[in-house]
Amino acid sequence: MNDDLRLSRRLLLAGTAGLTGAALGLGGGARAASGPPGPSVPADTGAVQGGRIVFPNWRDAGDAPPPPPPAPMPPSERVGFAIVGLGRLSLEEILPAFGEAKKAKPVALMSGSPDKARLTAAQYGIPEEAIYGYDQWDRLKANPAVKAVYIVTPNGLHRDNVLAAAAAGKHVLCEKPMANSSAEAQEMVEACKKAGVKLMIAYRCQYEPFNREVVRLTRSGEFGRVKMVEAFNGQTTALPEQWRLRKALAGGGALPDIGLYCLNGVRALLDEEPVSIQAQIVTPENDPRFKEVEESVAFTMRFPSGVIAQCGTSYGVHESRSLRVHTTGGSLDLANAFAYRGQRLTVAHRDGGHVQRDEPVLTHKNQFALELDHMAECILGDRRPRTPGEEGLQDMILMEAIYAAARSGQPVTVGPLAGTGQGPDATRGPALEEK
Repeated sequence: MNDDLRLSRRLLLAGTAGLTGAALGLGGGARAASGPPGPSVPADTGAVQGGRIVFPNWRDAGDAPPPPPPAPMPPSERVGFAIVGLGRLSLEEILPAFGEAKKAKPVALMSGSPDKARLTAAQYGIPEEAIYGYDQWDRLKANPAVKAVYIVTPNGLHRDNVLAAAAAGKHVLCEKPMANSSAEAQEMVEACKKAGVKLMIAYRCQYEPFNREVVRLTRSGEFGRVKMVEAFNGQTTALPEQWRLRKALAGGGALPDIGLYCLNGVRALLDEEPVSIQAQIVTPENDPRFKEVEESVAFTMRFPSGVIAQCGTSYGVHESRSLRVHTTGGSLDLANAFAYRGQRLTVAHRDGGHVQRDEPVLTHKNQFALELDHMAECILGDRRPRTPGEEGLQDMILMEAIYAAARSGQPVTVGPLAGTGQGPDATRGPALEEK
């Protein structure tokens, strides 16, 4: 081995543990401005600071600094969740998302299919004694590893599941829509309050980075006042026997299933609640899929500030999920807004004598992992969730108004949730921290 190579190896293995950032060429003003740790942090081996492993920013001013390495909690300290219902959503999205969660872990399953539950438990390292049938809430109550339950059953079963979880003393994360009616939703809120447990509704888009950026830009006023909002969520559906096409289990058709994202997305975007709603429903005749529920809904919401939101949803169109905000000084266009992944944001605004279109580069993150970790943080820190039961209750009330407006052909007057006031985020918990 020649002397130059031997010297290079010594520098790599030993020198980087003690060399300062300045010695490695990391002390330039451009890099310091982007916020690297102190010069005592080795360039490539990192160092422990404040309970995290940190590295100095190795990129120059022309590139964005890389994100810090993940800092998951030790498995023994994470909040244990029982997943109630092992349908498509649980198996395709929620359980895999625990692999990206940092503060939550799956510790129990509840299912009406023992074989499926045993196989799933084996796949995720869940002990067989932590598998429960839907009539075994007493057994689940006695499991100290279960701090929260995630209700992922059909909508019509949410009310009974949440009440059982509250009676068992477990915190509750419940899929949307919250229930089949506002009366059921109100009962769920009251039951959790009485039991002293937290109730969070799984509005995953309110935790997703691109949706959050649209909310931030809209509320900042950077591009002027909001005038109009457009939201659409549509897809095709088949298999007439699926539960989403049965009113007793789903509560409705496209509106509560996917149209709810438009309704909640617009409400989360603005700092006010609608004052009136108009709506139309169109359902094809003699289609076995839509004997009990609607195919397509269009609804318009008017807000106190004068903002008009035009929303649409359908079970009969090619997949399309978009959110557009039109302001006095620009427009925000979020493609795939309500999808599980693939969001893309375009911002158009005037720049001098021309119109500029920007595409902010944000880090895509697993929406289910984000909401799981938020619920875990609220339990660990005893905080109110950003999307508590009241958020879901208000949506249930507004969806009932949409159906009423479609039946009558007349506008329906609505307002803020009783007891919450008209103020910004009245139905929501504290704002999310930037991470």
